[in-house]
Amino acid sequence: MAEKMETATLAAGCFWCVEAVFGRLRGVEQVVSGYAGGNVANPTYQEVCGGATGHAEAVQITFDPEQISFAELLEVFWRTHDPTTLNRQGADAGTQYRSAVFYHDDRQREIAERSQREADAAGLWPDPIVTEIVPFTSFYPAENYHQDYYRLNRHQPYCRIVIDPKISKLQKAFSDKLKGSAS
Repeated sequence: MAEKMETATLAAGCFWCVEAVFGRLRGVEQVVSGYAGGNVANPTYQEVCGGATGHAEAVQITFDPEQISFAELLEVFWRTHDPTTLNRQGADAGTQYRSAVFYHDDRQREIAERSQREADAAGLWPDPIVTEIVPFTSFYPAENYHQDYYRLNRHQPYCRIVIDPKISKLQKAFSDKLKGSAS
């Protein structure tokens, strides 16, 4: 384990989906669902869904940079959600579902900007990427019933219809980065 774990804060639509994806990656120690990028302290899920807090549903990822880099996390980020739709992921619409990288320092900002340019240039998506790359200010963990939602509710229709395909895409595109895979 690295002497110093790092933190990444990302928003890519519904935090249940994002948590389920990143929690499967080797080197990721913890993924917490919550709220970032807004102007209300300690918001509730209902407040965030109302759209007036400015927060996005986000995840905070604690990771070992000796096992997975911030750039590798971003590679997964660009490919497991649609970063070209403004304030929307699938049927989830509103600023709370925006795509965003909340960078924690200048190094993360530089990596995120370069990664976004590379993803755009690679033509991963037919439209330009509209993901915000903005400074991290605060993160508020979501209510307990949102944590580890996919693992605890795999048979719920939302999980089967929306999250399962993301997990399949992750397994196909990033099998070498998954926990339990050979290094």
